[in-house]
Amino acid sequence: MTGHVSGRLAAVLAVGLVGVLLLAGCGSPGEPPNLAPQVTAQRPMPANAEVNPEIESIGAVSDDCGNPTASLRPKGLATPRGSTMAKIKKRGILRVGVDQNTFLFGFRNPTTGDLEGFDIALAREIAKALFGDPNRVRFKAITSQQRIDVLRNGTVDIVVRTMTINCERRELIEFSSVYFVAGQRVLVTKRSGYTGLADLAGKKVCATTGSTSLSNIAAAPSRPVPVAVDNWSDCLVLLQQGQVEAVSTDDTILAGMAQQDPTTHVVGPKFTSEPYGVGIPKENTDMVRYVNAVLRKFRENTWQAVYDRWIEPALGPGSPPKPTYK
Repeated sequence: MTGHVSGRLAAVLAVGLVGVLLLAGCGSPGEPPNLAPQVTAQRPMPANAEVNPEIESIGAVSDDCGNPTASLRPKGLATPRGSTMAKIKKRGILRVGVDQNTFLFGFRNPTTGDLEGFDIALAREIAKALFGDPNRVRFKAITSQQRIDVLRNGTVDIVVRTMTINCERRELIEFSSVYFVAGQRVLVTKRSGYTGLADLAGKKVCATTGSTSLSNIAAAPSRPVPVAVDNWSDCLVLLQQGQVEAVSTDDTILAGMAQQDPTTHVVGPKFTSEPYGVGIPKENTDMVRYVNAVLRKFRENTWQAVYDRWIEPALGPGSPPKPTYK
């Protein structure tokens, strides 16, 4: 009897357990716990990028500067004993600060890995004058902000990097005569509808840290918001990602960007004049005269071919600027 009762009890318990399981199966499972809270993803900014940075005045004209583009008159291509040029020749290599991110002027060819462009060609002409070999040059890729520092601390002998000559920079370094004249404009996407800097009030506009372009953006009457980055390639990426509305710098640099990205174009008139010179340490005045002698031959024999190869397809016909000496 006891065994029979125990069997019936076990059966009842089993049926009850099945009922509980069925009821649990019919009920709502509820929301799973949120182990990873949702957040809005933000596109990363380039390293050292800064929105609306504090900008020191660049290019302010001193009362005693006169014409900042007037350079020392060339004296020929001799390299006297003890001269800066003789020391470079003894070392066996010319050290040059250049860009590797500015298409058409100084950029690394993705196929060969070689540095190419207008500025690179000029640097090789100076090496050729010194050594008879345009390949006796060691390029050091630098940012816009590093151009003066690498000259003052002796890291390089010269800088050839789309560097605008102005009075403020002349207080710190020397310059060759002008080898190219550019002008600041604006690069935007074609679908944006912007026609110039006047349309960009309150909008983010990109330029490199330490450039005259960044100062000009900050000083524009339309009051755009400057965004500072290390390299011009960073500006193009920010424009493509919609993190800035425009890039503003020399038309030569912008033309290279527009060729790289056909969805962009250069708009508006030139609103500055940007005379490029070779940067040289302040104390090396003999090197200034030597580089100017190289530039004299470069303008006469090579400048046009280099311009036609790199710049003419983007900006149209051009001719070498006339030097001014003091």
